[in-house]
Amino acid sequence: MSSYKATTIALSVLAVAGISYAVYFDYKRRNDATFRRKLRKEKKKVDKNVAQTKERESSDAVAASGVNTESLKEALQKIREEDSPTTTDEREHYFMSQVGIGEQLATQGPAYHLPAALSFFRALRVYPAPVELIMIYQKTVPPPIFAIVMELTNLDAKSRAEGYFDHFPPASMNVSVDSRKVVDVKGNVMERKCLVAKKDFAAGDLIYTEEPVVATLDADLEGKGTHCSYCLRAIQEATVIVSEASTHTSVFCSKECQVKAKSQFETLLFSLDPVLPSQLATQTPETDQEARKIAQTEYVDYVKKTTKNAPLLVAKLLGLQVEVEMSKLMAASKREPSAEIGSEDYSIYDHLERLRYLEVVPADEEHKLLSKVLEQAMPGLEQFITDERYAVMLGKMMYNSFGVCVGGGRDDRPASIHRPEDSERTRASCGTSRQHGSAFYQVSSYLTHNCTPSAQVAFQSGTSELALLASKDIKEGEELTVTYVDVTQHEGEALADARRRRRVELARGWRFACTCQRCIVEARELEAESSEQTDDGVGQMEDGSKVEKAVESFEQRQKGGLI
Repeated sequence: MSSYKATTIALSVLAVAGISYAVYFDYKRRNDATFRRKLRKEKKKVDKNVAQTKERESSDAVAASGVNTESLKEALQKIREEDSPTTTDEREHYFMSQVGIGEQLATQGPAYHLPAALSFFRALRVYPAPVELIMIYQKTVPPPIFAIVMELTNLDAKSRAEGYFDHFPPASMNVSVDSRKVVDVKGNVMERKCLVAKKDFAAGDLIYTEEPVVATLDADLEGKGTHCSYCLRAIQEATVIVSEASTHTSVFCSKECQVKAKSQFETLLFSLDPVLPSQLATQTPETDQEARKIAQTEYVDYVKKTTKNAPLLVAKLLGLQVEVEMSKLMAASKREPSAEIGSEDYSIYDHLERLRYLEVVPADEEHKLLSKVLEQAMPGLEQFITDERYAVMLGKMMYNSFGVCVGGGRDDRPASIHRPEDSERTRASCGTSRQHGSAFYQVSSYLTHNCTPSAQVAFQSGTSELALLASKDIKEGEELTVTYVDVTQHEGEALADARRRRRVELARGWRFACTCQRCIVEARELEAESSEQTDDGVGQMEDGSKVEKAVESFEQRQKGGLI
């Protein structure tokens, strides 16, 4: 199995709802007489379906040794065109039926290896814990058939990866993701993903708006009642909705924001309410409410003490992922559009996996405290956020999050308690020191920096909704750039000092030395004036951001024409 496929499958089982569904299914099979009768009825249908399957696919069936990639691609395409079960009951019946068909066809000899594999693959597509099922297949399915199942799985992942940017970003946003060559300070040529315009824009035009996937208020504003804990809107005291049960002292501007926050992260992270729906919660171990409250309180105290937003963005993102997967399994489609932009074929994982990140070493206490919160909310959930995975997710929030500066930002944000090189930075044209909070966006994460940008970020609605405006006339196909830091030359600030300030901020926050035209021209002007080299402390710094190995490997193979 390719590393990309292994990653894709492994990530798909993170959500606790998958585990709960498997537990629920097994419990019903063993204890529910009505459910057992339904299974027996399904068994009768299997015999009929086997005969139909033989007739339908006998012309395509070949010995396992003779199965070729083209025949598998054709079979895979037919499976994708089939109607998929949507409700929990439909998935249960479909799963049992396909496994039963596969088991019977597997006994018919090599000529039926392909049809058998197709049935096992259909069952795999609806099973909530595919990695677990693959392990079962490996032990129970005949090796030639198992090999075909895995090849189908690889082809499915490959096509999803190749077609990702055909669906993302949505066409309505008027932008697309492209690869552009970038030359660093040492002359190294790299390819970077960026956003490009899909049509012409005039200066001042609105290019798109985007709601955040997750957002969080700055620590000094949380719970004060001045801003909404969900949308970050400034609110009047008389209209504040206080979440009394929240260990994070959350407040909201509306009932709508309160409900969204509760479903997406409050229940999992900051309340004692059950995480799972009632029909599943009865089949899982009861949690110690006092221990859960202690775990939440310790975590909240820690993030407030550190004053950093990235850890909370990671935690909220985990909560949202659980909610999304649970909604799928419970056939209660209440997901927000921002949760899965572009196509239902792609999940939050697909978006997150492709983004660049910074290699960081989180404090041991940080991951342990969050793991404890997850464990107390739903035992076993903490196993899916390993030290390594947490570090990568944190690095992605640090590299890609934007500072939400409503109305141009504020002047009363407390100074960072950390050393300058360790202070948290967000993509904020007004400067991180003036933001109200931080937010993570899927599409806008692909915006690259330029000290003379083609576009600018604004928060015109007074919330965390991001609006991208054209700073100049933009032609179709032109790269869209913004400023990650405050690039203005302040009153009384010399050109050399302004240049040094913004470049040092970029180096500390995103670990690259800016090579934009403005930086180059200003360097020449300063050198001509002083007859000296401009020393901004950045030196010959190489780009320190990374992409995940699975994605990097896939893109390299794709570039080399290997896939």
